[in-house]
Amino acid sequence: MGGLIGLVVLILDIIAIVDVLKSAFDTGKKALWIILIVVLPVVGMIIYFLIGKKK
Repeated sequence: MGGLIGLVVLILDIIAIVDVLKSAFDTGKKALWIILIVVLPVVGMIIYFLIGKKK
């Protein structure tokens, strides 16, 4: 069960990172979002989709 949850989190993190790379953010903001998503996988992804995607 834990492996399945980890796989789902990994897939969602990859989707979030691809979305950041396709966004209109400048390079510095893209790098910060990607670092946040990688360092804090679940929390970073949630924060990006709630706050970062609106801009």
